[in-house]
Amino acid sequence: MSVAAYGLMYRKISTSATPSRHRNWKYIRNIVRITGSLFLGGCLFITYEIQALRKAITVDTQAVQQEKLKSYIYLHTVSLDQNNFKGITNKVRIELHKTARKALEASAKLFRRGHDREQYYNANVEDHELPIWLLLKGTQSADKRVRLEAVQKIAGIHYLCDYQYRTVAQASDRRTTIGLARSKDVDLRFFLPPPALPKINDNYSIEEELRQLLSSLPQTELDQCIKYFTSLALRETSQSLAAERRGLWCFGGNGLPYAESLSSVPSEKQEVFSLQALLKHSKISTHVDKIVSNGGLQLLQKIYLLRNDSQKIQRSIIRIIGNLALHEHLHSNIVDSGWVSILAEAVKSPYVIQSSHAARALVNLDRETVTEKYPDGVYILHPQQRTSQVINADILFIHGLLGAAFKTWRQQDRDQPLDESAAQEDDYTECWPKDWLAADFPTLRIISVEYDTHLSDWKSKCPADNHRKSMANRSTELLNKLKSAGVGKRPIIWVSHSMGGLLVKKMLINASRDKDMQDFVKNTRGIAFYSVPHRGSRLAEYSVNARLLLFPSIEVKELSKDSPALKELNEEFIEFAKNKDFKIASFAEKLPTQIGSMMSLHVVPAESADLGIGDIIPVEANHLNVCKPKSKESFIYQRTLQFIFDALSGDMGKQ
Repeated sequence: MSVAAYGLMYRKISTSATPSRHRNWKYIRNIVRITGSLFLGGCLFITYEIQALRKAITVDTQAVQQEKLKSYIYLHTVSLDQNNFKGITNKVRIELHKTARKALEASAKLFRRGHDREQYYNANVEDHELPIWLLLKGTQSADKRVRLEAVQKIAGIHYLCDYQYRTVAQASDRRTTIGLARSKDVDLRFFLPPPALPKINDNYSIEEELRQLLSSLPQTELDQCIKYFTSLALRETSQSLAAERRGLWCFGGNGLPYAESLSSVPSEKQEVFSLQALLKHSKISTHVDKIVSNGGLQLLQKIYLLRNDSQKIQRSIIRIIGNLALHEHLHSNIVDSGWVSILAEAVKSPYVIQSSHAARALVNLDRETVTEKYPDGVYILHPQQRTSQVINADILFIHGLLGAAFKTWRQQDRDQPLDESAAQEDDYTECWPKDWLAADFPTLRIISVEYDTHLSDWKSKCPADNHRKSMANRSTELLNKLKSAGVGKRPIIWVSHSMGGLLVKKMLINASRDKDMQDFVKNTRGIAFYSVPHRGSRLAEYSVNARLLLFPSIEVKELSKDSPALKELNEEFIEFAKNKDFKIASFAEKLPTQIGSMMSLHVVPAESADLGIGDIIPVEANHLNVCKPKSKESFIYQRTLQFIFDALSGDMGKQ
């Protein structure tokens, strides 16, 4: 390669400090040194470091795609001031030419094909940097075992200088970058910051950009729900809010303060509506290409970085990225747009929801060590990083009415805050399956499932979606999602709360009738039911009869006491389970649950929680807390551990 391309560099060098005019060239020449250079994947990566006594000037270059090397070399910071460096810039350029040529020779020796180790020691690199170069070479190996070992060793390095981390970041290909992001305790300096976002017309707000993106997506062959969310997003704009304000303004009086309050409606509200619609589109395989080609990755990144004070918006965005990552042909777009560095940071979040959304996106990107794909609503709680640990079984957590993939399984809330002399709050967990169970059973893959539920159709996010919320439709949808995640290939333990247990029963009955789903039945080893209303719930009965709810949802109707559908499901399941070799444990609530300020009742009475087969285990807890242990030593958690151990004892012994 011609070194003429490096002549561009001297024009883009910058410094934050003004060096002395009397500093001579001999000194400058001695403090300029190249720190790394290599060819990988058709790209040349170079990092220069110019060190001074008091201030450091860092020249950081990255040339992409070999055919562009003559035109594109990227440097950070400003240009040398000609007034302060009279005649020095040309000498800097010449010196950089020499060091660049020297680096190219070294990299050619290091990365040429072959296995002659002598070539590494003859290469012109410093001894202390040689191991890093060898590991980077390993990440390019045709042997998968060598690649994985090299990535693991790089991820375990915590002693490098900043420029060395940057060198590795520039040198890593997409596969290596994803592997590092999925490695435990990896240093975030191994990831380059996201590239500069393209310049957007200043006249366009984020709201307008979202509107344009949604408007550009296919509008045909959409189900009613996606049409509903898209039209809602396009309708909820600042213009519509302004029109509403003007209308209320005309009425004056009590309408005036309300109208004025609308002026403070944050753009966050409009973004939430748009992201909600975009999330629906991201689930359609024929729409994902349009989202990416129309700048969706960059726009979502822009919003994510701007809304660092809103976990809700950031979670929604990462959820969309996780859906896009289900499509392998989009992986290069996702990685090249800088999302891996964002996900690598998010997966370290102390908030379990944030970290689990990021973990799902990364595992969908990682095709080097993972064959399964995690659809929307299916979250892997353990292991979230790459591991060499053999997984013996899957344990699945299915929440109930108004529950969620994480909050349902949090530690029981303390009645009173701890005082300073008591134990620290650090031991509190927002998700005991992720923190406690993973530590006690590290060889389990732990998955939590999430789906929307509502007490009333008034609260439904999409009125046209109600028909999908029946138990029959939900169970079929969840079964297909779990199969995509590889469930059924190894022993299974089901853990369910309330309505979630009814879904488990329906899923297993459906699987028994589908030859493609037989593995779900064959590999089920145990089912734990936490206050599952096998014969209906009194809450549903009170809600309908006492008119506590207007337009009760289909979920509430199906949970009514002595419901014919529940009776039929229970009879079918008992007949199905009669000759099956799996264990069943039903936990029954002994304490009433406070419903509002007027009512206290056993949501699932003991007679309804008793399936009729398996063990019945009374628990000193109400309906909400029956699945939320107070501590690892509590009866609920210890009894659950024992159940899992007993159900898997035969499989553990075979390993």
